[in-house]
Amino acid sequence: MAFDVRRLDIYRKVPRDLTQPTYTGAFISICCCVFMLFLFLSELTGFIATEIVNELYVDDPDKDSGGKIEVNLNISLPNLSCDVVGLDIQDEMGRHEVGHIDNSMKLPLNNGKGCRFEGQFSINKVPGNFHVSTHSATAQPDSPDMTHVVNKLTFGEIIEVKNVQAAFNALARADKRSSNPLASHDYVVKIVPTVYEDLKANQRFSYQYTVAQKEYVAYSHTGRIIPAIWFRYDLSPITVKYVERQQPLYRFITTICAIIGGTFTVAGIIDSCIFTASEAWKKIQLGKMH
Repeated sequence: MAFDVRRLDIYRKVPRDLTQPTYTGAFISICCCVFMLFLFLSELTGFIATEIVNELYVDDPDKDSGGKIEVNLNISLPNLSCDVVGLDIQDEMGRHEVGHIDNSMKLPLNNGKGCRFEGQFSINKVPGNFHVSTHSATAQPDSPDMTHVVNKLTFGEIIEVKNVQAAFNALARADKRSSNPLASHDYVVKIVPTVYEDLKANQRFSYQYTVAQKEYVAYSHTGRIIPAIWFRYDLSPITVKYVERQQPLYRFITTICAIIGGTFTVAGIIDSCIFTASEAWKKIQLGKMH
């Protein structure tokens, strides 16, 4: 006798005339379909969306930079002439540059009474400082006014990270126009290396920073007040890495199968319980009538 493959069928079919539709079953079926559609759309949204996760590790991520960090500075001094404004750079490797002029521009403000300084320069990856001052001027002004607005200070390129609070330009719009005109300003900057990796594993390197600040009046050895705007920086050994991730297809399919199977199973149990209870109640009622 030939073996009937149909014996292996675990999804045996019940003839339609042996099934009994009910209003309760119809209601549960509709609710079941609506619930499954809601869960499916929720999972589909999560599957399409890109998740940003962050990691922390100790390393220098941009080893091809030659030990340099590009800096962009834009600062407005509304009460100090461009003739006396200059940028000085110092660090622990012995660099001491007074009156840096490469890739810099000074634009007059307030009919020449003020100045906006814009500069692009590189710093070494060691502790140091750069400061806006009148140190490079041939003749020092009598009362240099260091009230200012920091329009922009960035290290490396600004990376736009969606749904992530980043501090690539933490000093943007720092307004010190109401401070003491003869006061010096210290901005202590902690630079944090940052890496952004997209879904294709392409990496972009930049730097965020945190800042603390103080204001004080400084006197030279001659007793004269020569204020400046100092940006003292140091590098953090911790690197922040942002990674784009997307849910794998196999996990999405597994979740959808679990939603469909689980919803049908639970709905079937609920329908069976309600149907059994209603049938028992009918029998009780018929027993009372007889």
